[in-house]
Amino acid sequence: MNVGPEAGSLRSVSEKLKVVILRDLLPAGRRSLEEHFEVTVLGLEANRQQMLSGVAGADGLVTDLTFAVDGELLDAAGPQLKVVANFGVGYDNVDLDACVERDVIVTNTPDVLTNATAELALALAMAAARDLPGAERDLREGRWGGWDPGQWRGFELSDATIGVVGAGRIGGRFLELVSGFGGERLYTARASKPDLEARLDARWVELDELLTESDLISLHAPGGPETHHMIDERAIGLLKPTAVLVNTGRGTLVDSEALARALDEGRIGAAGLDVFEGEPEVPQPLLEAPRVALAPHIGSATYRARDAMSRTVAANVIAVLSGANPPNRVV
Repeated sequence: MNVGPEAGSLRSVSEKLKVVILRDLLPAGRRSLEEHFEVTVLGLEANRQQMLSGVAGADGLVTDLTFAVDGELLDAAGPQLKVVANFGVGYDNVDLDACVERDVIVTNTPDVLTNATAELALALAMAAARDLPGAERDLREGRWGGWDPGQWRGFELSDATIGVVGAGRIGGRFLELVSGFGGERLYTARASKPDLEARLDARWVELDELLTESDLISLHAPGGPETHHMIDERAIGLLKPTAVLVNTGRGTLVDSEALARALDEGRIGAAGLDVFEGEPEVPQPLLEAPRVALAPHIGSATYRARDAMSRTVAANVIAVLSGANPPNRVV
């Protein structure tokens, strides 16, 4: 891994620098950190108290979306802390204001997981639209009695109106992937994207219009107070009864109970979900709902993406602790 001209001097002071990985980091990135720093891995089973004691004296922290980095943790690390490197493109698990107050740089890992997450969104869309989970369950449990023209009918995506909520890197890539289906492509974002519109023949609309007109809705918005339960009972009421809703963004975007009710009552066609409120717990109503494809937050879980994310985390930490500007600075 090329870490720039500072690598030599960095090694010479490595004993003074400590990096704590709050949970775990794949070898693709961890090995690079271990070349330069004293690295401590707290492990996937570490609880908050263990993390609070384990971060003492750290110059850099590596975290992920499963753990909240707040003022208490930053203070437990100490005033020498320089960087919090988040494993993931989202960073709503990090208190950015608290980091700014303490002059701590925050980084993330965009770009390298774009394809993987967009592809999973498409996989969930197709699985949900054709009710593959229900068909497979019936097959495995012996309920298939032979070919039946009325059984397991689903929805086709060809010539469908497809809407994307949040047309950033991943949402934009999803629009690229579905362009071959034909039909109309809609998106909503904070601002229109003329380049995307020209390249993909997509049209910017307000959220309510997108929900009303789309046959497939894919959510790629960030988490946080502004987007909390953006798909609630009212929003679900705007959907077509045949609409397919996919969420690979954040679990908090969707009111889980409202979605489960709509699935139970046939007010929505199907759903594909990779993220959930209160992970790793999954709301029981969703586990019991019909026509829903579920995945355990595996949007970026490819060999290529996860290794690249690990290397990006390492590059960000190395840059900050060598006095350079990191490639993926958030604040």
